Amino acid sequence: FPFRLFPLRERGMNWRARPLTCQEIQAFKKSKEVMDRFIRAYKLMLGFYGIQLVNEESGELKRAENWAERFENLNRFSHNNLRITRILKCLGEMGYEDYQVHLVKFFLTETLVEGTLPNVKRSALDYFLFTVRSKEKRRELVHYAWQHFKPQSSFVWGPRDKLQKYR
Repeated sequence: FPFRLFPLRERGMNWRARPLTCQEIQAFKKSKEVMDRFIRAYKLMLGFYGIQLVNEESGELKRAENWAERFENLNRFSHNNLRITRILKCLGEMGYEDYQVHLVKFFLTETLVEGTLPNVKRSALDYFLFTVRSKEKRRELVHYAWQHFKPQSSFVWGPRDKLQKYR
């Protein structure tokens, strides 16, 4: 069977790759070697996107030195957004929910606050945001997105009354 860098329990674009089983996920999580390789693959992909993992413990990220040219690539080719969604889902499967939060917040910041990734904004809001497993963290991220979305009145990713009351 073809090997996937970020395997999931669902079918992807590669029809020959079979979905992961829960048993396989548990076996991966128990293997230090597999998890080390997973983090190496994650760092490799982040580098490709112009992002750097600052802290392996927390999952904190920052722009890499080559961010400007890499962001140009992200803005130009939307197929990257599918890969980012897959990576985010896989982070959740492998128990790296904090990494999910940091990556989604990174993209929300770059799209809504910094304006450096305008062509990624829709995917960040429609897909990336909803890969976050923790309901509480997902709510925080939706609120963060709402705070920075312009115009706020056009924000459709959460109920306005709850967003206004959220603390």
